[in-house]
Amino acid sequence: MADRRYTRTHEWVTVDGKHATVGITDFAQSQLGDVVFLELPSAGRKLAARETFGVIESVKAASDLYAPVAGRITEVNEKLAAKPELINSDPYGEGWILKLELGGELPPDLMDEAEYKKVSGAAAS
Repeated sequence: MADRRYTRTHEWVTVDGKHATVGITDFAQSQLGDVVFLELPSAGRKLAARETFGVIESVKAASDLYAPVAGRITEVNEKLAAKPELINSDPYGEGWILKLELGGELPPDLMDEAEYKKVSGAAAS
């Protein structure tokens, strides 16, 4: 299992070689409430680290999504169009948002689980 890293904006990333999977944390989905819609980019788009790549909407609020790492999107989780609630039920599994081919080094400000718990005041997994 790849090591999961976290951002201050509550996204997570796992890296396997040159490939990364991105989603939002359990803490983030619990704060948002029931997710009802996602506005996501298309595969092929290049993202800079911390660049806004989409919007997640819930019954409570809409929030921007930020890329934790730089890279080119290779896949977007198409299941989320029909079942956005996967983010609520399984944020670290079936509720992943996109996959990237890494475009450089990992940003030094990514946190491990213990650091993320301290910053967010929540359990990360």
